[in-house]
Amino acid sequence: MKTEISTAAGFIARLLKTPGGIGEEELRSFSESLQEALRDHYKHHWFPLMPSKGSGYRCIRINHKMDPLIGKAAGTIGLSHERLFQLLPSELTLWVDPFEVSYRIGEDGSICVLYEGPPQPVGKNAKTLESRNSCKEEWRIGRASPSKNYNMMTVSS
Repeated sequence: MKTEISTAAGFIARLLKTPGGIGEEELRSFSESLQEALRDHYKHHWFPLMPSKGSGYRCIRINHKMDPLIGKAAGTIGLSHERLFQLLPSELTLWVDPFEVSYRIGEDGSICVLYEGPPQPVGKNAKTLESRNSCKEEWRIGRASPSKNYNMMTVSS
């Protein structure tokens, strides 16, 4: 659970990192606070023998509403919800499951894997997959979800 939580918190902290934005010390403090909140939240909802059990409970979600765990961690460094919404995607789903951490930006975005470990004791074969080409820069360019202002064309016969 420690690796998965660390991966998730590190990912959110990297999204908050912008030039002239939040300082390194604040980001470290935010990440530590988020890790602590996630550990407490997942304490009785972590099932390594059945990784998908409890997945919905462990999901971190921003959908034009801030996830309360992220909001709580941001509060420890004095970061307002308004500033969070400026820095984070308006639609983000982050799944933190035993042996896998993945995310999706936007409702129609691709699911990208941040961490994948074998269903065995963590360590030897576990790997962080942040360098995968398919999602390498998606989290950077996906800060703002795609616009929902679609131009509709109707066709009549």
